[in-house]
Amino acid sequence: MSAALTAASPPALSPVALRLGHFGLLPFVLGAALIWLVHPPALPYVAQGLSSYAALVLALLGGVHWGIGFAQTAPPPSLFAWGSVPAPLAWVAVMMPARSGLVLAGVLLVACYLIDRKVYARHGLGRWLTLRFRLSAVAALSCFLGAAGA
Repeated sequence: MSAALTAASPPALSPVALRLGHFGLLPFVLGAALIWLVHPPALPYVAQGLSSYAALVLALLGGVHWGIGFAQTAPPPSLFAWGSVPAPLAWVAVMMPARSGLVLAGVLLVACYLIDRKVYARHGLGRWLTLRFRLSAVAALSCFLGAAGA
């Protein structure tokens, strides 16, 4: 490989971040599967678990924007403004019946990814977008499948 190609290649993603990111999908996939498999009396607990976990992840995604802002000397206020949006909307989703709340959580996961596509690229973090897409797609699909079974 030429030196020019090597120099232009973005640094590899942290193997720890990759593993933990994929590990973080287990509650989504397991929650969605269990909604379809558990006995009806357990369904509200499983659905609430999936909804709550989605809310935690959404709060984390908002917090990433705060972290990007903290790393800058003159951050744009939009980082902190948008970073404050996912958590309260996720709280609304948790408070809703699971069938509709999980749909809202899935939509929010997609929306966060779409916003992050612009923000990450603008702040030199575009190399994380493939991982973000994969994680967001599985998480959102799990929420939608969970809503369908709730």
